[in-house]
Amino acid sequence: MTEKIYERLNDASGVYFEGTLVERRQTPFQLLEVYETPELGRIFRLDGFNMTSERDEFFYHEALVHPAAAAHPAPKRALVIGGGDGGSSEELLKHSTMEQVHMAELDPDVIAISKAQFAKVHNHVFDNPKLKVTVGDGLAYLRETAARYDIVGMDLTDPVGPSMELYSPATFALAKRAMAPGAALTLHLGSPFSHPDRVRATMANLRQVFARVTPYFVHIPLYGSIWGFAIASDALDPKAVTPEEIDVRLGKRDVRDLQYYNGEIHRAVFALPNYVRKLVS
Repeated sequence: MTEKIYERLNDASGVYFEGTLVERRQTPFQLLEVYETPELGRIFRLDGFNMTSERDEFFYHEALVHPAAAAHPAPKRALVIGGGDGGSSEELLKHSTMEQVHMAELDPDVIAISKAQFAKVHNHVFDNPKLKVTVGDGLAYLRETAARYDIVGMDLTDPVGPSMELYSPATFALAKRAMAPGAALTLHLGSPFSHPDRVRATMANLRQVFARVTPYFVHIPLYGSIWGFAIASDALDPKAVTPEEIDVRLGKRDVRDLQYYNGEIHRAVFALPNYVRKLVS
Protein backbone atom coordinates (compact mmCIF):
# COMPACT_ATOMS: atom_id res chain seq x y z
CA MET A 1 0.00 0.00 0.00
CA THR A 2 1.34 3.42 -0.97
CA GLU A 3 1.86 5.86 1.88
CA LYS A 4 3.43 9.24 2.48
CA ILE A 5 6.90 9.01 3.99
CA TYR A 6 7.45 12.08 6.13
CA GLU A 7 10.59 13.52 7.64
CA ARG A 8 10.67 16.67 9.73
CA LEU A 9 13.41 19.17 9.00
CA ASN A 10 12.44 21.05 12.14
CA ASP A 11 9.32 21.64 14.24
CA ALA A 12 7.69 23.74 11.52
CA SER A 13 8.59 22.10 8.21
CA GLY A 14 9.53 18.87 6.53
CA VAL A 15 9.61 16.81 3.36
CA TYR A 16 7.67 13.80 2.14
CA PHE A 17 7.81 11.18 -0.58
CA GLU A 18 5.25 8.60 -1.63
CA GLY A 19 6.28 4.97 -1.41
CA THR A 20 5.61 1.42 -0.32
CA LEU A 21 7.15 -0.21 2.73
CA VAL A 22 9.59 -2.99 1.82
CA GLU A 23 11.01 -3.78 5.24
CA ARG A 24 10.84 -2.49 8.81
CA ARG A 25 13.21 -3.83 11.45
CA GLN A 26 13.94 -2.77 15.00
CA THR A 27 17.62 -3.42 15.63
CA PRO A 28 19.27 -3.17 19.08
CA PHE A 29 20.27 0.38 18.12
CA GLN A 30 17.56 1.92 15.92
CA LEU A 31 14.48 1.48 13.76
CA LEU A 32 15.45 0.59 10.21
CA GLU A 33 13.06 1.04 7.29
CA VAL A 34 13.26 0.49 3.55
CA TYR A 35 10.69 2.01 1.18
CA GLU A 36 10.25 1.71 -2.58
CA THR A 37 9.39 5.09 -4.14
CA PRO A 38 8.57 6.22 -7.70
CA GLU A 39 10.93 9.20 -7.59
CA LEU A 40 14.02 8.04 -5.69
CA GLY A 41 13.87 4.26 -5.92
CA ARG A 42 14.56 2.59 -2.61
CA ILE A 43 14.93 4.86 0.42
CA PHE A 44 16.84 3.85 3.52
CA ARG A 45 15.62 5.34 6.83
CA LEU A 46 16.87 5.19 10.42
CA ASP A 47 14.63 6.23 13.32
CA GLY A 48 12.34 8.09 10.93
CA PHE A 49 15.14 10.03 9.21
CA ASN A 50 15.95 9.60 5.52
CA MET A 51 19.54 8.41 5.12
CA THR A 52 20.04 7.63 1.45
CA SER A 53 18.23 6.61 -1.71
CA GLU A 54 19.16 4.72 -4.84
CA ARG A 55 18.59 7.62 -7.19
CA ASP A 56 20.08 10.60 -5.35
CA GLU A 57 22.79 9.02 -3.17
CA PHE A 58 25.52 10.57 -5.31
CA PHE A 59 24.68 14.10 -4.15
CA TYR A 60 25.56 13.24 -0.56
CA HIS A 61 28.30 10.63 -0.95
CA GLU A 62 30.25 12.47 -3.64
CA ALA A 63 29.98 15.71 -1.67
CA LEU A 64 31.13 14.07 1.55
CA VAL A 65 34.14 12.35 -0.01
CA HIS A 66 35.63 14.02 -3.06
CA PRO A 67 36.28 17.64 -2.06
CA ALA A 68 38.59 16.35 0.69
CA ALA A 69 40.00 13.32 -1.14
CA ALA A 70 40.72 15.19 -4.38
CA ALA A 71 42.29 18.11 -2.49
CA HIS A 72 44.67 15.71 -0.75
CA PRO A 73 47.77 15.16 -2.94
CA ALA A 74 47.88 11.36 -2.45
CA PRO A 75 45.36 9.80 -0.05
CA LYS A 76 46.27 6.19 0.73
CA ARG A 77 44.29 5.27 3.85
CA ALA A 78 40.82 6.36 4.89
CA LEU A 79 38.57 5.71 7.86
CA VAL A 80 34.79 5.94 7.66
CA ILE A 81 32.95 6.20 10.97
CA GLY A 82 29.43 4.94 10.27
CA GLY A 83 28.57 4.79 6.60
CA GLY A 84 27.18 1.27 6.77
CA ASP A 85 25.37 1.68 3.45
CA GLY A 86 28.79 1.58 1.77
CA GLY A 87 28.26 4.67 -0.37
CA SER A 88 31.08 6.79 1.05
CA SER A 89 33.53 3.86 1.07
CA GLU A 90 32.74 3.19 -2.59
CA GLU A 91 33.46 6.82 -3.48
CA LEU A 92 36.77 6.78 -1.59
CA LEU A 93 37.90 3.63 -3.37
CA LYS A 94 37.37 5.28 -6.74
CA HIS A 95 40.72 6.99 -6.07
CA SER A 96 43.45 4.65 -7.33
CA THR A 97 45.86 6.02 -4.72
CA MET A 98 43.70 4.52 -1.97
CA GLU A 99 45.26 1.39 -0.50
CA GLN A 100 42.66 0.73 2.18
CA VAL A 101 39.36 2.09 3.44
CA HIS A 102 38.34 1.03 6.93
CA MET A 103 34.63 1.27 7.77
CA ALA A 104 33.65 1.23 11.46
CA GLU A 105 29.86 0.76 11.61
CA LEU A 106 27.98 0.31 14.87
CA ASP A 107 24.92 -1.58 13.60
CA PRO A 108 25.45 -4.86 11.72
CA ASP A 109 21.84 -4.76 10.49
CA VAL A 110 22.61 -1.60 8.52
CA ILE A 111 25.38 -3.44 6.69
CA ALA A 112 23.22 -6.51 6.13
CA ILE A 113 20.29 -4.56 4.71
CA SER A 114 22.58 -2.46 2.55
CA LYS A 115 24.27 -5.53 1.09
CA ALA A 116 20.91 -7.13 0.36
CA GLN A 117 18.93 -4.15 -0.93
CA PHE A 118 21.16 -1.18 -1.82
CA ALA A 119 23.65 -2.41 -4.40
CA LYS A 120 22.82 0.69 -6.44
CA VAL A 121 24.24 2.77 -3.56
CA HIS A 122 27.40 0.80 -2.74
CA ASN A 123 28.06 -0.85 -6.13
CA HIS A 124 29.26 -4.06 -4.41
CA VAL A 125 32.03 -2.27 -2.52
CA PHE A 126 31.74 -4.87 0.24
CA ASP A 127 33.41 -7.32 -2.18
CA ASN A 128 36.39 -4.99 -2.68
CA PRO A 129 39.47 -6.40 -0.91
CA LYS A 130 40.61 -2.85 -0.14
CA LEU A 131 37.62 -2.36 2.16
CA LYS A 132 38.00 -3.45 5.78
CA VAL A 133 34.77 -3.54 7.81
CA THR A 134 34.69 -3.46 11.59
CA VAL A 135 31.36 -3.78 13.39
CA GLY A 136 31.44 -1.81 16.61
CA ASP A 137 31.55 1.59 18.27
CA GLY A 138 33.47 4.04 16.10
CA LEU A 139 34.32 6.21 19.12
CA ALA A 140 35.81 3.23 20.91
CA TYR A 141 37.87 2.47 17.83
CA LEU A 142 39.17 6.05 17.70
CA ARG A 143 40.18 5.84 21.36
CA GLU A 144 42.12 2.62 20.84
CA THR A 145 43.62 2.74 17.36
CA ALA A 146 47.23 3.51 16.61
CA ALA A 147 46.50 3.70 12.86
CA ARG A 148 46.78 7.00 11.02
CA TYR A 149 44.58 7.98 8.11
CA ASP A 150 44.75 10.55 5.31
CA ILE A 151 40.96 10.97 5.23
CA VAL A 152 38.58 10.47 8.14
CA GLY A 153 34.94 10.58 7.07
CA MET A 154 32.19 10.85 9.68
CA ASP A 155 29.18 9.46 7.82
CA LEU A 156 26.69 9.64 10.66
CA THR A 157 23.11 10.43 11.58
CA ASP A 158 22.22 13.99 12.56
CA PRO A 159 23.49 15.41 15.89
CA VAL A 160 20.25 14.75 17.76
CA GLY A 161 19.93 13.02 21.13
CA PRO A 162 22.73 10.51 21.84
CA SER A 163 24.39 11.32 18.51
CA MET A 164 25.28 14.82 19.75
CA GLU A 165 28.37 13.38 21.43
CA LEU A 166 29.70 12.39 18.02
CA TYR A 167 29.86 16.06 17.00
CA SER A 168 31.61 17.30 20.16
CA PRO A 169 35.11 18.78 20.42
CA ALA A 170 36.16 15.65 22.34
CA THR A 171 35.15 13.40 19.44
CA PHE A 172 36.79 15.68 16.89
CA ALA A 173 39.99 15.56 18.97
CA LEU A 174 39.88 11.76 18.85
CA ALA A 175 39.48 11.91 15.07
CA LYS A 176 42.41 14.31 14.84
CA ARG A 177 44.61 11.92 16.79
CA ALA A 178 43.90 9.25 14.13
CA MET A 179 44.88 11.57 11.27
CA ALA A 180 48.22 11.49 9.46
CA PRO A 181 50.11 14.73 8.72
CA GLY A 182 48.22 16.70 6.07
CA ALA A 183 45.04 14.67 6.61
CA ALA A 184 41.47 15.94 6.61
CA LEU A 185 38.27 15.18 8.46
CA THR A 186 35.05 15.45 6.47
CA LEU A 187 31.47 15.39 7.77
CA HIS A 188 28.01 16.82 7.21
CA LEU A 189 26.63 19.80 9.14
CA GLY A 190 22.90 19.86 8.39
CA SER A 191 20.76 22.50 6.72
CA PRO A 192 21.85 26.14 7.15
CA PHE A 193 18.24 27.21 6.58
CA SER A 194 16.39 24.65 8.71
CA HIS A 195 19.16 23.87 11.25
CA PRO A 196 21.15 27.12 11.62
CA ASP A 197 21.97 26.55 15.29
CA ARG A 198 23.19 23.04 14.53
CA VAL A 199 25.44 24.26 11.73
CA ARG A 200 26.81 27.09 13.87
CA ALA A 201 27.49 24.82 16.85
CA THR A 202 29.25 22.11 14.81
CA MET A 203 31.45 24.69 13.09
CA ALA A 204 32.39 26.15 16.48
CA ASN A 205 33.22 22.70 17.85
CA LEU A 206 35.42 21.93 14.85
CA ARG A 207 37.29 25.22 15.24
CA GLN A 208 38.17 24.33 18.81
CA VAL A 209 40.19 21.41 17.45
CA PHE A 210 41.38 22.24 13.92
CA ALA A 211 43.33 25.19 12.55
CA ARG A 212 41.39 25.25 9.27
CA VAL A 213 37.67 24.47 8.91
CA THR A 214 36.18 24.91 5.44
CA PRO A 215 32.40 24.68 5.06
CA TYR A 216 30.62 23.97 1.79
CA PHE A 217 27.04 23.33 0.70
CA VAL A 218 25.17 21.05 -1.71
CA HIS A 219 21.46 20.57 -2.35
CA ILE A 220 20.33 17.05 -1.37
CA PRO A 221 16.95 16.10 -2.93
CA LEU A 222 16.22 13.39 -0.35
CA TYR A 223 16.79 15.84 2.51
CA GLY A 224 14.64 18.54 0.93
CA SER A 225 17.19 21.26 1.54
CA ILE A 226 20.61 22.67 0.85
CA TRP A 227 22.95 20.70 3.10
CA GLY A 228 26.17 21.68 4.82
CA PHE A 229 29.49 19.84 4.92
CA ALA A 230 32.90 20.73 6.31
CA ILE A 231 36.51 19.77 5.75
CA ALA A 232 38.64 20.17 8.88
CA SER A 233 42.42 20.00 8.91
CA ASP A 234 45.48 21.61 10.37
CA ALA A 235 47.14 21.83 6.96
CA LEU A 236 44.94 20.95 4.00
CA ASP A 237 43.22 23.86 2.26
CA PRO A 238 40.72 22.48 -0.29
CA LYS A 239 40.01 25.96 -1.67
CA ALA A 240 43.65 26.32 -2.73
CA VAL A 241 43.37 23.57 -5.36
CA THR A 242 42.22 24.88 -8.74
CA PRO A 243 39.44 23.29 -10.82
CA GLU A 244 42.01 22.40 -13.45
CA GLU A 245 44.20 20.57 -10.91
CA ILE A 246 41.18 18.75 -9.49
CA ASP A 247 40.27 17.45 -12.95
CA VAL A 248 43.90 16.40 -13.56
CA ARG A 249 43.98 14.50 -10.27
CA LEU A 250 40.66 12.78 -10.96
CA GLY A 251 42.01 11.68 -14.33
CA LYS A 252 45.35 10.44 -13.00
CA ARG A 253 43.58 8.51 -10.25
CA ASP A 254 41.12 7.01 -12.74
CA VAL A 255 38.12 8.28 -10.75
CA ARG A 256 35.09 7.27 -12.79
CA ASP A 257 31.30 7.34 -12.70
CA LEU A 258 30.94 10.69 -10.95
CA GLN A 259 27.47 12.14 -11.36
CA TYR A 260 27.96 15.39 -9.44
CA TYR A 261 31.56 16.24 -8.63
CA ASN A 262 34.17 17.75 -10.97
CA GLY A 263 36.73 20.53 -10.91
CA GLU A 264 34.26 23.36 -11.44
CA ILE A 265 31.94 21.95 -8.76
CA HIS A 266 34.92 21.76 -6.38
CA ARG A 267 35.36 25.50 -6.71
CA ALA A 268 31.64 26.28 -6.73
CA VAL A 269 30.61 24.47 -3.52
CA PHE A 270 32.85 26.73 -1.43
CA ALA A 271 31.08 29.88 -2.66
CA LEU A 272 28.81 30.91 0.22
CA PRO A 273 25.63 33.02 0.11
CA ASN A 274 25.73 35.98 2.47
CA TYR A 275 23.30 34.47 4.98
CA VAL A 276 25.51 31.37 5.20
CA ARG A 277 28.68 33.46 5.57
CA LYS A 278 27.19 35.09 8.65
CA LEU A 279 26.24 31.68 10.02
CA VAL A 280 29.67 30.05 9.66
CA SER A 281 31.96 33.04 10.23
